[in-house]
Amino acid sequence: MAKKVLLFADVGIDDTIALIYGYLSKQVDIIGVVADYGNVPRVMGLRNITYLVNLFNLSQHTKVILGAEKPMTGEDPIFYPEVHGESGLGYIKPPQQLPPQGFTENFCEVVSLINQHPGELTIVNTGRLTSLASMYILYNDLINKVKEVYIMGGAFWVPGNVTAVSEANFHGDPIAAKIVLRYANNVTIIPLNVTDRAIVTPQMVDYIQSKGKAKIIKPLLDFYYEFYKKRNPSIKGSPVHDALTLMATLHQNMFSFRHLPVYINTDSGVTKGQSIADIRPYADLNGEKTHRIAFDFNSNWFYNDFMSVMTGELM
Repeated sequence: MAKKVLLFADVGIDDTIALIYGYLSKQVDIIGVVADYGNVPRVMGLRNITYLVNLFNLSQHTKVILGAEKPMTGEDPIFYPEVHGESGLGYIKPPQQLPPQGFTENFCEVVSLINQHPGELTIVNTGRLTSLASMYILYNDLINKVKEVYIMGGAFWVPGNVTAVSEANFHGDPIAAKIVLRYANNVTIIPLNVTDRAIVTPQMVDYIQSKGKAKIIKPLLDFYYEFYKKRNPSIKGSPVHDALTLMATLHQNMFSFRHLPVYINTDSGVTKGQSIADIRPYADLNGEKTHRIAFDFNSNWFYNDFMSVMTGELM
């Protein structure tokens, strides 16, 4: 039976790769996507999700839900068109589609989806955590009945990608990240420690594109690769942070994990959004909550699974 997934996403390039992977995988059933701000403004994320749902003919199957527009910090969000393109989809300029007729604020649909799938729903959060944190504030008992929560976020003893120590999703709303990690149960964090090494090379992209199932992967990842090459000329391809997080829900044995307490710095400056794990073997945790954090993964497994799903050919 396919894993039922509710995706919270700020739909830029890497979220889109995760969506395509989920749509093509027989092991994943994406029943809903929450359109958040983050890589792009919320209205652009909604447009991008609508474009993808129509492109893959999933309009009758995947619920599209409006999420958060601004972070809990009260700040105006910062967007990164140099990373994801002016439209959020790299070289692709999606049509200026309007949402479905009558579409309006519908965040309570998250409650409906959880109630429809009690105890079997997996939440995957690949963007800022504002919407997910709102669920723990408003419906704590209900959302803790979901089966599991996977979060792409954090950087533990590796450089951040926004500041020297902070990863973008935690940095974008550290208050929300702190709330989620305080109240959520059965959380798995997939941080930059592993996602930075989930590389899709241009050769992989060209082969996937030649098979036609992934449709728009080349203009997405060509743009992404150009950005990453400017940042790091030695990089061999594009890291697919969010696709790896979705893959983790299916292939837990592909990763090595540690269960550790996690602290989020909500101060301003370079440490804003920093994720800190307590690795002291002698620490007295006094019953403090721990979360499962991925620190390594099998790159061959990643390659074989990603290529098999995206091409429809067993690798």
